[in-house]
Amino acid sequence: MTGVEMPTRIDGRTARAERTRAAIVEAHLALVGAGDLRPTGERIAERAGISLRALWTNFKDMEALFAASGERLATQVAAAYRPVAADLPLPKRVAGFCDQRARLLELIAPCARAAQLREPFSEQLRANRAQAIGLVREEISVLFAGELDLAGSGRGGLLDALLAASTWANWAMLRDELALAVDAARDVMARTVTALLLATIADSLR
Repeated sequence: MTGVEMPTRIDGRTARAERTRAAIVEAHLALVGAGDLRPTGERIAERAGISLRALWTNFKDMEALFAASGERLATQVAAAYRPVAADLPLPKRVAGFCDQRARLLELIAPCARAAQLREPFSEQLRANRAQAIGLVREEISVLFAGELDLAGSGRGGLLDALLAASTWANWAMLRDELALAVDAARDVMARTVTALLLATIADSLR
């Protein structure tokens, strides 16, 4: 009997631990989404409905929590992502890409703003950002492959410029510093991306 009951107890304990970890991550993201950009362990535990001790039992430190929250946010972004067909005409590729970037950047905006406050002191948050930028770099490389090839030796510079125009730092400038509405910020992004690509095409014809 004992041999039968032990795996059940272990599985139940594991399931409870997973639910607790998930609740902590959701509490962390919910607080950030509500504008609490530097939530303390106490506020996260309270939101999750657990003790502070339980929080630190499940996550040894904030870096571990940042890793789990980053994974959860990445899952949300992946679920919202819709590939843009690489065989579309250039104007439609630019429009589709910038529409999607605007939508996804708004999705991550609270976490990105929160991360900016702590990134200088957090290796994990810097790693989360690097991973997100890498995914956008890969998307640009596929979606605008023809134009990037036309750039020749300037391919890397063009890729960097397109990346800079379509990732969080530029979006934060448009939305937070210039106080543009989402549609206006997206249009500025599209204008920048279009100008970069058309300039490359023009240069290749000379």
